[in-house]
Amino acid sequence: MNYQNTDFIIHIDEELSTDQIHVIENVIGRDLGIHSVCVNDQHRHLMLVDYDPQEISSKTILNNVVRQGVHAQLVGGI
Repeated sequence: MNYQNTDFIIHIDEELSTDQIHVIENVIGRDLGIHSVCVNDQHRHLMLVDYDPQEISSKTILNNVVRQGVHAQLVGGI
């Protein structure tokens, strides 16, 4: 597989349960171009997303997170 990956962090404003986090990780992880999605166990407001920017944009990913009913901001990415 030949892809150009990059990553960025999304800051989620709300306090989420483990189940809520897993739902968001699973929903985002199904999108084309997403290689991995994980929330830091010690900093549960931070979600690291590894993706192929030729397949999906960071803005689209962020919008998909917000559609899950949370307030979130892009911390870094292209």
